[in-house]
Amino acid sequence: MAQQANIGELLSMLDSPMLSVRDDVTAVFKENLNSDRGPMLVNTLVDYYLETSSQPVLHILTALQEPHDKHLLDKMNEYVGKAASRLPTLSLLGHVVRLQPSWKHKLSQAPLLPSLLKCLKVDTDVVVLTTGVLVLITMLPMIPQSGKQHLHDFFDIFGRLSSWCLKKPGHVTEIYLVHLHAGVYALFHRLYGMYPCNFVSFLRSHYSMKENLETFEEVVKPMMEHVRIHPELVTGSKDHELDPRRWKRLETHDVVIECAKISLDPTEASYEDGYSVSHQISTRFPHHLADVTASAYVDTQDSYGSTTSTPHSASRLTLLNTPGQLPQTLSSPSTRLLTEPPQVWCQAACLLSPLLAGEADSLGQT
Repeated sequence: MAQQANIGELLSMLDSPMLSVRDDVTAVFKENLNSDRGPMLVNTLVDYYLETSSQPVLHILTALQEPHDKHLLDKMNEYVGKAASRLPTLSLLGHVVRLQPSWKHKLSQAPLLPSLLKCLKVDTDVVVLTTGVLVLITMLPMIPQSGKQHLHDFFDIFGRLSSWCLKKPGHVTEIYLVHLHAGVYALFHRLYGMYPCNFVSFLRSHYSMKENLETFEEVVKPMMEHVRIHPELVTGSKDHELDPRRWKRLETHDVVIECAKISLDPTEASYEDGYSVSHQISTRFPHHLADVTASAYVDTQDSYGSTTSTPHSASRLTLLNTPGQLPQTLSSPSTRLLTEPPQVWCQAACLLSPLLAGEADSLGQT
């Protein structure tokens, strides 16, 4: 088949309505990826996916193994640097990291990580920021040792996005800020759970400045009411929690569990006890949600949504399906979520779903 059709024809056949055709073409691509160690085919697949959102192509990309992991990361890094392709590229990255590839430890050394951090520090598109921060939250337990190099970047991002939640830039509608707030809240839990001594030191320094005091009172202080005193604040130190030896004994799910243990928020911690958390989502930020009318139910079991902050970009409202199934934790019909459009809440919920449930599920299998 590969000899009879060029790569463009093969790509179009991947989206054939006939399952047998899709399977045959997918097998051809995988065979070529196994035999060709160069970047050309991966680059072509990424280009095609960003243009079409093809689910079969997404399935191939999220299953890539070494050495193509480098090609994928390099190509995504190229596209993250371009404003027009940044959002779909971050969404692709979200799909990849949610499946925890065998090469996930390489994320800490890939140029893509500094590019992601730079995006979160300078971008002004609220949807890009929300998507990016949720990708970062998902990545952190996979690369905990990266804190030694990028810790100040993580904290700067938290400080910047926290202020966005308060300042509410005029060009951003309230509903998008609600979901950015949800992402910042999750980032707070992740940073406090992983690097408590350093994070508390940052909070003390950053929010002691007069210009940041209002953000602390309105945004950060309420978050602090939902965590326990971290044991590391008593027995640990800033240097110890950055020591690579601290993380060698911990798998990704161990880091997630450790973060959950210090949370008083059932949405973050309840999966540890095995019960549903879906009923808590709509009450996490009641002061933000009070003026929003819910209109539909949202199933977030295997989706990673993206939306936009500007009305003229309505075509960017897409809901992408992730290859593979995740445990259902945030899709209970008992919860009526923000749904105008429904995909907006998926920005926060879908990436939190594998954090809260997928890791606990893998822990239970060990």
